[in-house]
Amino acid sequence: MDFERLGQQIGFIVEIDKLKQIFRQTLLLADRRQENDAEHSWHLSLMAVLLAEHAVETDIDILRVVKMLLVHDLVEIDAGDTFAYDAEAHKDKEEREIKAAERIFNLLPPDQARTVRGLWNEFEARQTSEARYAAALDRLQPVLLNLHGGGDDWRLHGITKSQVIAYNQHIEEGAPSLWKYVRKCVDEAVERGILEE
Repeated sequence: MDFERLGQQIGFIVEIDKLKQIFRQTLLLADRRQENDAEHSWHLSLMAVLLAEHAVETDIDILRVVKMLLVHDLVEIDAGDTFAYDAEAHKDKEEREIKAAERIFNLLPPDQARTVRGLWNEFEARQTSEARYAAALDRLQPVLLNLHGGGDDWRLHGITKSQVIAYNQHIEEGAPSLWKYVRKCVDEAVERGILEE
């Protein structure tokens, strides 16, 4: 048995437990507390399986999508969560996340570090059908929580319909039918007064 390799794997597993302490701006529906990144990743992974028929290409590799969704926010252990609509925080987001990726993924044995980093890079680049679908779900999930939570997050931060549309538009690249659904729901949210025009 290769105890050095196993030690690296266990070290990584212990390190990523910190994802449970990275809190997002999105509020959970039941108790209205902030969602943590681990909950977000789990929710997205299940969404990927359940909504696969809505992917732009129906023959995508769902396991690959799930893997991307499970690793895509691990960099936030070091980089922190960047609020979707905070333009200032987005200025150095890429730099912070690349630095975090170097440290966190390299806790793994080199072959696994390359694999996990490759999945993260693929998600960030959105060049494959799998990555576009994964990224679409990453944008869809907080919109759904806002829509079903009365728009509390949007109101708290003064977010408008145009901001929601602009930030989430690439949902269409990975799942056009889900984007149509979001557009319909956002219009209804404005009518219901939970999102400002």
